[in-house]
Amino acid sequence: MRSSWRLETETRRNLEVIWLPGRLSPDHKTISRFRRDNGKALKNTFRAFVGLYGKELVAIDGSKFKAVNGRERNFSEKKLRDRMKRIDAKIEEYMKEPESNDKAECGADGGKSAAEITEIVKELTTRREQYQKFAKELSETGETQKSLTDADSRPMKTRDGVAVCYNVQTAVDSKHKLIAEFEVTNQANDYNRLRPMAAKAAGALGTAAFAAVANASYDSTRDIVGCVRDGFEVHVAGTDFDACVPADAPGNEITGHKDGRCVYYPERNVALCPMGKVLYPGFYSKSKKRGVFHNNKACKSCACKCTGKTRHRHEVSMAEAAFTKTCDDKNLHVRQVRIKAEAATVGERKLIVEHPFGTIKRAMDGAYCLTKGPANAAGEFSLTFLAYNIKRAIGILGCVGLAEAVGRNALASGLAG
Repeated sequence: MRSSWRLETETRRNLEVIWLPGRLSPDHKTISRFRRDNGKALKNTFRAFVGLYGKELVAIDGSKFKAVNGRERNFSEKKLRDRMKRIDAKIEEYMKEPESNDKAECGADGGKSAAEITEIVKELTTRREQYQKFAKELSETGETQKSLTDADSRPMKTRDGVAVCYNVQTAVDSKHKLIAEFEVTNQANDYNRLRPMAAKAAGALGTAAFAAVANASYDSTRDIVGCVRDGFEVHVAGTDFDACVPADAPGNEITGHKDGRCVYYPERNVALCPMGKVLYPGFYSKSKKRGVFHNNKACKSCACKCTGKTRHRHEVSMAEAAFTKTCDDKNLHVRQVRIKAEAATVGERKLIVEHPFGTIKRAMDGAYCLTKGPANAAGEFSLTFLAYNIKRAIGILGCVGLAEAVGRNALASGLAG
């Protein structure tokens, strides 16, 4: 149960709910405030659920959950320009009405009077000024969207069309399809979310010795290579390539590659090509909003023309202020790694990670947020995901088995304390 109103009713009607809080019956506002104001504590409560994870294979995926913000209360730069253009056209249309027009003067035959037209133009002008204010805010902050009800929510593509949402990332353990960790983000896609989620899952599980599997939307070379450097075994659907990574000492001989990829390393501000050559920062492309890295000399003498016409360049998305020609290639040793997703592991992904999303959205009516802001939404999803994990645990252990396991864990914690 998620609705504050329904929970208030159940504290007076449902015997199990009456017993659980010890006959306390808070009203819906108290329940709502509790959920809104205790996000951090609720997240810690979710993390306290341990013990049934296999810690061998973790599937990572994201799903869109509707935010407390309608599409009409979300504005992009393009949408604001279109709205202001339409208002200008409307104002011009009304201003062309001749002052001597009898219909406009007396309002006959359904026509608008001069006073009505003046009021309409005033309202349109006020609305246009508001849109101008929004456009100015976007320009000053560098943001691309503005949401009025929930400022952090963003429009995203869903199966039902475009909706203003949050993208909730989850890491699900394969053994019992239990959610090990999650993150609430307003990033519309899954790009560059693999490494952060793998790291969060490692912290929750207490180990990094597991394989991480994800779909093709997580195919970010830098992210995948970063996971490999962190010690994770990575399986991203469709990946099969060679890449070069920095090493502390000379490693294996770099002899060739299959569908090799360049990788940018921000800690040194250089990129490494698949043949182990260093690409240095060259210039910033304002039109593409990317830093361009190249090493023409190395590419000209290289026998492997790996990237065709653009073999001398590697482009990295970044802000202009972040681009610098300062770099560090001292004592840089390079080793080559092969990254290939196993078909069998990728095939297990849907069976693992789609299960929780389907259950939560359909069976638990959790396809939308009740609170505003990513921090509050995280607290809300902590409750939802904890409820899901408990339901799974009851299905695995039974009520008695789960109660005994909780008792043993509490006893062990007390002895440890």
